[in-house]
Amino acid sequence: MINEIISMNGYGAYVWSAFSFTLISFAVLYTVIKIQLVKEQRKIKQKFAILNYKKIKIAKTQNIYREILDNTSISKI
Repeated sequence: MINEIISMNGYGAYVWSAFSFTLISFAVLYTVIKIQLVKEQRKIKQKFAILNYKKIKIAKTQNIYREILDNTSISKI
């Protein structure tokens, strides 16, 4: 029974290689995107760390910066 699932009437090598290639591609893509996200979050955090209180308050009123700040720990200031 297991051999039938693995061999899939002679198409098993193609199916399992395509399946494994897809899973590996998704894992690599997820890892690359996660690394880039963390990198960009650090950049934003460093950018807002050098601002004074008044500039942070102004940035929090702007929509795009409000969304960015909601996802970082600097918004707790």
